[in-house]
Amino acid sequence: MSSVAVLTQESFAEHRSGLVPQQIKVATLNSEEESDPPTYKDAFPPLPEKAACLESAQEPAGAWSNKIRPIKASVITQVFHVPLEERKYKDMNQFGEGEQAKICLEIMQRTGAHLELSLAKDQGLSIMVSGKLDAVMKARKDIVARLQTQASATVPIPKEHHRFVIGKNGEKLQDLELKTATKIQIPRPDDPSNQIKITGTKEGIEKARHEVLLISAEQDKRAVERLEVEKAFHPFIAGPYNRLVGEIMQETGTRINIPPPSVNRTEIVFTGEKEQLAQAVARIKKIYEEKKKKTTTIAVEVKKSQHKYVIGPKGNSLQEILERTGVSVEIPPSDSISETVILRGEPEKLGQALTEVYAKANSFTVSSVSAPSWLHRFIIGKKGQNLAKITQQMPKVHIEFTEGEDKITLEGPTEDVNVAQEQIEGMVKDLINRMDYVEINIDHKFHRHLIGKSGANINRIKDQYKVSVRIPPDSEKSNLIRIEGDPQGVQQAKRELLELASRMENERTKDLIIEQRFHRTIIGQKGERIREIRDKFPEVIINFPDPAQKSEIVQLRGPKNEVEKCTKYMQKMVADLVENSYSISVPIFKQFHKNIIGKGGANIKKIREESNTKIDLPAENSNSETIVITGKRANCEAARSRILSIQKDLANIAEVEVSIPAKLHNSLIGTKGRLIRSIMEECGGVHIHFPVEGSGSDTVVIRGPSSDVEKAKKQLLHLAEEKQTKSFTVDIRAKPEYHKFLIGKGGGKIRKVRDSTGARIIFPGLLLTLCSGKGTPLRETLSKVIEHFVITDSSFLVHPACSQHSDLHSRAPQRLGVDFLCHDLRK
Repeated sequence: MSSVAVLTQESFAEHRSGLVPQQIKVATLNSEEESDPPTYKDAFPPLPEKAACLESAQEPAGAWSNKIRPIKASVITQVFHVPLEERKYKDMNQFGEGEQAKICLEIMQRTGAHLELSLAKDQGLSIMVSGKLDAVMKARKDIVARLQTQASATVPIPKEHHRFVIGKNGEKLQDLELKTATKIQIPRPDDPSNQIKITGTKEGIEKARHEVLLISAEQDKRAVERLEVEKAFHPFIAGPYNRLVGEIMQETGTRINIPPPSVNRTEIVFTGEKEQLAQAVARIKKIYEEKKKKTTTIAVEVKKSQHKYVIGPKGNSLQEILERTGVSVEIPPSDSISETVILRGEPEKLGQALTEVYAKANSFTVSSVSAPSWLHRFIIGKKGQNLAKITQQMPKVHIEFTEGEDKITLEGPTEDVNVAQEQIEGMVKDLINRMDYVEINIDHKFHRHLIGKSGANINRIKDQYKVSVRIPPDSEKSNLIRIEGDPQGVQQAKRELLELASRMENERTKDLIIEQRFHRTIIGQKGERIREIRDKFPEVIINFPDPAQKSEIVQLRGPKNEVEKCTKYMQKMVADLVENSYSISVPIFKQFHKNIIGKGGANIKKIREESNTKIDLPAENSNSETIVITGKRANCEAARSRILSIQKDLANIAEVEVSIPAKLHNSLIGTKGRLIRSIMEECGGVHIHFPVEGSGSDTVVIRGPSSDVEKAKKQLLHLAEEKQTKSFTVDIRAKPEYHKFLIGKGGGKIRKVRDSTGARIIFPGLLLTLCSGKGTPLRETLSKVIEHFVITDSSFLVHPACSQHSDLHSRAPQRLGVDFLCHDLRK
């Protein structure tokens, strides 16, 4: 039972002093400036025995404070409270997690202040901010803006006063925003509006509004008067819902600024014409004096968690009590641990007000239901369906689930809470009887595979067994998986998940190197061949690289034994592809292609089937005579022999082999095959076949009509002999700066040497390489180029090496066949 005590005005004033929120300061001493630390008595002298009214208390307080030796405070700590209804993030799962924790971390990093958060019994948020004054103020402003729901209000003041609110370089506005933790928007100079918008918490808006009005009052050309009125009597002067002060302002035309409850100031500021202002002051004084004489106070204990019900939404409950009973109810600040509520009014009205306070306090209740945390989601239901049934019937009941706690908290009107509690207890009992859960340990590295692509695996298990499966996020690195639901479904889901994990533990990944040219063949048309492989090894996942990547790595993943079997199978397939990819080209005279194809393709079909090769013939309208055979090497050779024999039977086709050194083959073929092609055309279109480059074979095969074959043979041998006898290479050392003398103007000299000797001359660097000609005449030609030095005075030379029109430089090569190179020996 709460105790009721009747207090005198003096003892109540003393009691109130303990309810004012104090700012905690942590002081540090500067050892250089303060040689001796102050004693306890010096720093904290005894308090005065009795607190008088504010006016009289100012002088002793000042005297007391003057005795304190100066201590430089480097760190301050402020504690403030965010009520549940003003919390931006009410649906926290676990304290310290989620968006709220991220925001706090960001604020600490940005401002340098230290934050500590705790959750009060009423689910409000207590925040302790420590650090340097500037850091604390900035952090507090950020916390209010980001963790507390925001409201807004407008304050009209004369346009010409706006600049005083802003201050020099905006300093006053910034300071005001920091102190009140609000955002203050002032219209631009070109905007005719006189409305200043304030955004923040209700308490912050009240403080900011009060300060803005004070600044405006100071600048007002009309009379300004300040009246000291004890804070406790402000509600009587304002009246219920501020109606009384509003009436006085309207009747006298005077602006009256009463500090809001959150601002610890006692003076009321009046602004207006002198005569009307005096009337307003007189009326306020009269109300103040009457209330001081007629009112008394009582203090009662009300649970801290019930204070918000006494206050009501936006303080409406306090205003209702004041309106009906004329009694002011003072509630201690939310960051105070005090549970004492003070009622001030006329004695005969205090009883009725006290009854209403208790009625408001008990009109709402907080209760809890014991329920295992794993059942919470089933109580809530899919998309909150189960819970919605309760809240629709009792919308004023707030139901809160806290993760990790085996309870559900209900808050709201007492009668509604009792009904909701009964329903939830019934749901819990029913769920406990028919639900079960199990926890299994599976290495977290397999979790994403258990979940599957876009959750396919885990969703299938959930739907199939009608269970809920909770897999921790990757960031937690936890192995614990929880399965909840019907007992039978839980066991079945557990068995399947453990089997999947066991399979994955035995899983291996292997990379096969397969030439990209074979990838399409292995996949097959429309994926037919790869589908056959996957059907043969269903537990193995085969991934081919994207063709654009130009990668040769094919990845196999699955159970170790199956991966090994699949690897061997695919390696054999690739070996067969390599073996069957041998290709040879057979030149066949165009007029015989139709005979090789046969009637209705009979001949070529038979050769393909019997040799097991792929044979491609050129299109009929193509000039090409080459038939391409692909397959195993031996099969390709057999197919070629059969095609050549058909040609041989149809015409007088002869075939001879000529031995020519392999080093001469390229020179006989010529650039892009021009030389050998001219011989084949000249000799009636015979086919001349050179061995594959690098094989080391000297054998060249000539095939065609007998007379043409002999003619081609003679030409080929003659050309080979000529190439062999005339091919000579020699290296001559010549400095690069002299190459231009050998080349001559426009390449005239070197061209003359090439034409007369038939040699090819290359100028790579220091070495001059001579090839494709006989060495002796070439050497003799080059040896005729000599060099001679003549020393002459530079004054006789008009820089001939630099002048394009110099007589010496331009005419000497034409008349004398010489070149001049001038050097300045003075350098």
